[in-house]
Amino acid sequence: MAVRLLISVLIISLVSLTYASDPAPLQDFCVAVKDDDAKVFVNGKICKDPDMVSADDFLFPGPNMPGLNVPGNTSNPLGSKVTPVNVNQLPGLNTFGISLVRIDYAPYGLNPPHTHPRATEVLVVVEGTLYVGFVTSNPADPKVKNKLFTKTLKPGDVFVFPEGLIHFQFNVGKNNAVVFAGLSSQNPGVITIANAVFGSDPPINPDVLTKAFQVDANVIKYLQGQFWWNID
Repeated sequence: MAVRLLISVLIISLVSLTYASDPAPLQDFCVAVKDDDAKVFVNGKICKDPDMVSADDFLFPGPNMPGLNVPGNTSNPLGSKVTPVNVNQLPGLNTFGISLVRIDYAPYGLNPPHTHPRATEVLVVVEGTLYVGFVTSNPADPKVKNKLFTKTLKPGDVFVFPEGLIHFQFNVGKNNAVVFAGLSSQNPGVITIANAVFGSDPPINPDVLTKAFQVDANVIKYLQGQFWWNID
């Protein structure tokens, strides 16, 4: 009985690991086709003919594109800019379950609360001082609040944001800040919380948001009337 239990636990563990991130590829590579109409929703995008693949398919930046050595333009209301390198910019990443970003922050610039629905993120600070954090999912006990984990990071520090959880980064210094981050998906996705809730098209019925946030309807209408900025 003990042996069977041990085997069952091992099988469950292996199954859990198998589905912990993007599906594993069954071939050497699957360079994405750059045709927006040629998409599949199982394991990335349709593959390019392997005989037509070249080294350029695995290189970023492409022709006439800035590399990650070039700072992003932070002259926007949030004071930050994400430069992504995922399957949409680097077709050779298709099916590999990995991508990265560079994020630039002006003084007091913010990468607002958001989630990556398909990826865990590991972030390393290159320049500046950042206040970062993430919030846990709803606890089983309704009397317990979601827990906030925060740290103030300096150059060389590394911090992990678990997959799907709301997180943020705020430059608390007087100088520019720069980070690089790896994500465990070739297409991690981003849901910026304020943009999604107050800036959707068509807008969410104000009655829903008034009840959800327990505020006056005029506050909701004001928020829905703002311009919600995307930094990526």
